[in-house]
Amino acid sequence: MADTAMRRRAIGIAALVRAIRPGMPGGVPLRYATIAGVPQVRLVRYAGLAGAALLSVAAYLGGARPQLQVPPVRVWNAEHAPVILISWLIGTALMTGAWWAARDRVPSTRWAYVTAGLWLLPLLVAPALESRDVYSYACQGDVYAAGHNPYDVSAADLPCQWLDTVSPVWRDTPAPYGPLFVLIAGAAATVGGSLSVTIVLLRMVALVGVGLAAVSLPVLAKRCGVPESRALWLALACPLVGVHLVSGAHNDALMIGLMVAGLALVSPRTRWHLVGGGALLGLAVLVKATAVVVVPFAALAAAVGPHPVRALVREGSFVVGGALAAVFGVTLGSGLGFGWVGALKYSEDTVLWTSPSTAVGQTIEYAGRLFGTHFDAVPVTRALGMVALAVVWWCCGGRPHPATPTTARGSPSRPPSRSGRCSSRGTRSGRWPHSPRPPAGSNGSPPPAR
Repeated sequence: MADTAMRRRAIGIAALVRAIRPGMPGGVPLRYATIAGVPQVRLVRYAGLAGAALLSVAAYLGGARPQLQVPPVRVWNAEHAPVILISWLIGTALMTGAWWAARDRVPSTRWAYVTAGLWLLPLLVAPALESRDVYSYACQGDVYAAGHNPYDVSAADLPCQWLDTVSPVWRDTPAPYGPLFVLIAGAAATVGGSLSVTIVLLRMVALVGVGLAAVSLPVLAKRCGVPESRALWLALACPLVGVHLVSGAHNDALMIGLMVAGLALVSPRTRWHLVGGGALLGLAVLVKATAVVVVPFAALAAAVGPHPVRALVREGSFVVGGALAAVFGVTLGSGLGFGWVGALKYSEDTVLWTSPSTAVGQTIEYAGRLFGTHFDAVPVTRALGMVALAVVWWCCGGRPHPATPTTARGSPSRPPSRSGRCSSRGTRSGRWPHSPRPPAGSNGSPPPAR
């Protein structure tokens, strides 16, 4: 009897785990699953929304406000320290948990769009979280609006009227960003007039970047043969999008949006698409120079033919040519010249562990200090990181693949492969690997969750 009871209990627990964990065989799709009678789609959506609201509370009390400068390492000494810490921790846990819970069971593309948009709303109206970079953008725009070149004059040299809000490390530093973003920041400072309106306009620019990515992601998902809903969910609903890109109004949002749009435009592989996609990638470089690493991968994605190297030179040249045309056109048209290339060296003034190659170098340096040796390992590890990126481009990224027979519409005329490789061949089933099947009798097309 005891063995039978234990066996039944084990079967019940296994059934419960299959219903909750989407990655396990037999897991119930999110649109059908319930907890205590409440649909999980609602729990996921509103748990993430509650998390975003708590993070906005933390931003109001201890975020990067102009009048309140609380270093992150001293936040526990702030006036509302317990509320700030609890709101930040619980909010982060709720957003991350809800995002992760639906990673394999996104009900529909529309549901992913609506839910990700709802999560952004509280952060859109809250102060910046964890970063004062947006104030630096505003001052660089103010320098340009005053008729100076931000690559020659720092915010402290003018001085900028909002200098006190800028992090000390960036006050004496020329703008390390491309001329396109300097033009945008200058326009925001000119139209805005005040700091508050300028910040709002810069946040709208970040939202435009997120919107570009949202529109372009389905194109890349189709080409890779993965469900659009899952690709949108993993990218747009990721907590980093709300906290870093939207709340912080970082120019990374516009850079990423232009990059994703450029890659999507490269997908059809007509010459004009290749040039246009390359131009968008060039504009991304003109926002932030780190986007340049994407250009070789876009050229590789464009190369199709029986002779890989020849195809890479032929099709890839259109992508690279479009990028170069955008870079030279905007740089010369802006009147700022190529001072932005020389100003990139100032970005090395801040050594951040968030870059993998930099983190490795810092770890080696710290380990050396334990043994009484002092050396600068970061430049070496950064150089090795670039070498590793080149190796990834050639080996792991995939060499140019042979041409696939296509129909008049440009779609593959033979059945797609099942490898799941991100190419024009896609996957046979069009479903994400290991994604659960809908319950029997549903014909695979249940009504979309709203």
